[in-house]
Amino acid sequence: MLDPATVQLHFADLQEGIIELSGTTPPATIRQSIGFLTHLAQLLDTPVTVSAAPRPGGPAVIKEASLPTEPVFVRSGPCAWDDAATRQAITAQRRKHLAICGVTSEMVVLHTALDAIAAGFEVSVLLDACGGLSPRTEQAAFRQIEAAGGRITSVVSFATDLVRNFTTPMGREVVGALHDLIQQPTYEPAR
Repeated sequence: MLDPATVQLHFADLQEGIIELSGTTPPATIRQSIGFLTHLAQLLDTPVTVSAAPRPGGPAVIKEASLPTEPVFVRSGPCAWDDAATRQAITAQRRKHLAICGVTSEMVVLHTALDAIAAGFEVSVLLDACGGLSPRTEQAAFRQIEAAGGRITSVVSFATDLVRNFTTPMGREVVGALHDLIQQPTYEPAR
């Protein structure tokens, strides 16, 4: 069981024009998953950092990942951990479990997860909030993360590991949001 007081989230490259590159998880599923995670973070008072790839015209983070009180850290390379401001924002939280999601799994998710593990963090990658270039290359990235000690899990599994009692007011709200997430079919095929 995860203790919510030890967990933080990192959203990477969840940007317009980038999530559409996902060849594994449909962009609509990524958006739904991120919307749920943003809501969950607000309910549990879980810190969220957001990093973005540099793009002409600015980061253009998807609305589901937009947190009005949190800055967007624009990185210069493929790993959020390499960006000093992003790394400092994550380490300043003093929460040793980092849940990561983003696009692409083979690049920003992989490198950030491996570097966070090397820095002593427990890492979970939330696969239905990630998008890879292809199933084959994404699975290779996930195997590397698991071999380094990271955990690959789903948004639903992550949420139900954090909130185990659905009879409390917060538990009822979380289970209601989970029902909404599960019941929203996604018909958009992965590319």
